[in-house]
Amino acid sequence: MITVPCNLCGRDDYRVRFPATTEPSALRADAFRCTHSGYGHHLQIVECCHCGLVYANPRWPTDTVLEAYTSVEDETYVQERHGRELTFRRHLRRIERIIGPAQGRTLLDVGAYIGVFVEVAAAAGWRAQGVEPSAWAAAEAQRRGLAVHDGTLASVDLPPESFDVITMWDVIEHLSDPAAELARARRLLRPGGWLVAHTMDIGAPLARIMGARWPWLMDMHLYYFDRRTLPAMFTANGLRVVWQGTQGRYLRLGYLASRVGGLNAGLGRLAGAVVNGLGLPAAAVPVNFGDLITCVGQRPLSGLF
Repeated sequence: MITVPCNLCGRDDYRVRFPATTEPSALRADAFRCTHSGYGHHLQIVECCHCGLVYANPRWPTDTVLEAYTSVEDETYVQERHGRELTFRRHLRRIERIIGPAQGRTLLDVGAYIGVFVEVAAAAGWRAQGVEPSAWAAAEAQRRGLAVHDGTLASVDLPPESFDVITMWDVIEHLSDPAAELARARRLLRPGGWLVAHTMDIGAPLARIMGARWPWLMDMHLYYFDRRTLPAMFTANGLRVVWQGTQGRYLRLGYLASRVGGLNAGLGRLAGAVVNGLGLPAAAVPVNFGDLITCVGQRPLSGLF
């Protein structure tokens, strides 16, 4: 385990928000699956006394975390593809109202997993590709003919200033060094290019009400942003924030019932019985609890700002 300073302001004094509920030595690759339901199992979570960034500290070393993501396999995510497609189509429509339509522009999806957003963006006219550390997930995307590179922004050789848009859907909270990743992304953006990041909002009313029971407190999440610290991270890395807002997602009712089961086994069984009894496990419904946010930033045409 390593102790880390604040990734936003660099200071190292903090207060404990949530004590650890898992053993530091108990890192398991399956806990880093996108669909893992290990709610409530997490390292010590602290809040910077200066800028308010919330993060896991101490935590596993970067190489250990990357190794876990490299070995992840997640068949449940494949089964949930339809809900993800609906989610990403809605997300893409929203950001296109800000950044404009594709018109053959280039897009890079960081943490592309099995390539669902890459495929959705390509169908909308974007010249889309992705990078993904999970060898299994990258191979799944490649089997569908998608341009998803096996690796990370640090390991894949991509030309600087070669993308008009870079997206990070549910990625920034998993990174060992979000600031470094945003800096890499900025270098890959053309002047005037756009960066989009979507993550949980630990400052949302639901998160504040639920406290330690908020389900997004999990081993796989190393950083917890809010409507103040996420834009601050963009600004600190040379990106001008132009929009921030809440966005939900589509989930199959059967999958949603299994998520409920991750919080309360009895309630999950009841929800599953009701959904299956109605013959609706495959039905996808929109879900928005107000605790997921998207931030859109732009690389200035010249200079830092």
